[in-house]
Amino acid sequence: MSEVKPYRDSSAGKKEQVALMFDSIAPKYDFLNHILSFNIDKLWRKKAIRLISGHKPDSILDVATGTGDFAIAALKSGAKKVTGIDISKEMVAVGQEKVRKLGLTDRIELMTGDSEDIRFPDFTFDAATLAFGVRNFENLPKGLNEVFRVLKSGGIVCILEFSKPRQSVIRFMYQIYSRHLMPWFGRIISGDKSAYTYLPESVEEFPDGEKFITFMKDSGFENVREFRLTFGIATIYTGIKAKG
Repeated sequence: MSEVKPYRDSSAGKKEQVALMFDSIAPKYDFLNHILSFNIDKLWRKKAIRLISGHKPDSILDVATGTGDFAIAALKSGAKKVTGIDISKEMVAVGQEKVRKLGLTDRIELMTGDSEDIRFPDFTFDAATLAFGVRNFENLPKGLNEVFRVLKSGGIVCILEFSKPRQSVIRFMYQIYSRHLMPWFGRIISGDKSAYTYLPESVEEFPDGEKFITFMKDSGFENVREFRLTFGIATIYTGIKAKG
């Protein structure tokens, strides 16, 4: 897989650069995320939660939780406890305040953490979710291996990520929006000149579709499925850690 261009010219690795980027846009992230996606991201999350609800998970790990939107939505699966981890301290801080205001601190715990070095024992969670974060992994196989490790046998992973539309006209229109309109609007609102340029670059570089399914299978997941959403702009991937 080719490397995504650095967020900023720096000697820091991709992981540190991603953390800096999200720290810088954390206060405006929720607003921009919903505006730039025309709120379609909320529908995508609902679809993802429906897919894990059938497994009746008691405990869920939300990897790359950001400001906690997916962690909060995941409670609708019937889970008793959701734990979210994210490398960006500022994003987590925004999420923690959101959880506090909703009165959900007894059911949702958000903390800083490295998705490629998850600080939980093997076989801890019934399900794992990951929305719009897997393309930011510095080492994709390592991150997926870690998610696999902390899942219980029979546990499900549900990954929601941007993808490249396959239909040529839709793909062309999406590229115009993501490469030009989105960065321009993102810079105006967030004040950050680089963050919303990085997003389309990272989507373009991400090995979506069958390539990503191969990564999941290589990490040990079985019954891997993909659900393409909104003309292929986003995709949900699910996989099961086989009982053993």
